[in-house]
Amino acid sequence: MACLAWEFKERGVERINIMKLAEALQERADLNKRIDELRRRLNNCILVQDGEEPVEDPLQLLKELDEAIEFLEKRMAQINRTNCHTKIKGMTLTQIIAKKDALLLKLSAYRDLVYSAGQNTERARGTEIKIKAALSVKDMQHRVDCMAKEARDLDNMLQETNWKTDLM
Repeated sequence: MACLAWEFKERGVERINIMKLAEALQERADLNKRIDELRRRLNNCILVQDGEEPVEDPLQLLKELDEAIEFLEKRMAQINRTNCHTKIKGMTLTQIIAKKDALLLKLSAYRDLVYSAGQNTERARGTEIKIKAALSVKDMQHRVDCMAKEARDLDNMLQETNWKTDLM
């Protein structure tokens, strides 16, 4: 289905926007940036010297902030509804996102372990205690490489689905 569809009605033609999930995710990111910007601008003009006028109207900025947050709430609900109802390989997008997030957390921990285990501890004298890795760095690195590939595959699958799925 195309990103834009036309619905014909008896009294004329009405344009209906059909947004892809990927577009909604991009819009959500933009809305979050916009909200941060509005918060910053509000903080910059909320206090003024007695007798001076603020550079921007704080009431107008507050109205824009409220509208942006309200729209973000609606968009997030649509994204979450879409993620809960869209399935790939027997799993919802929500489940796949959770799996990817958990995998990335595990991957980060394993990468830290590989880095720590790979540190060579130099001894100044032969009498100093020798420190060595308790696990095989090679085996751990292989696991890290496999997890990284799995994370990339999950991300690619999500990205592809996001561009093929209409927002609910």
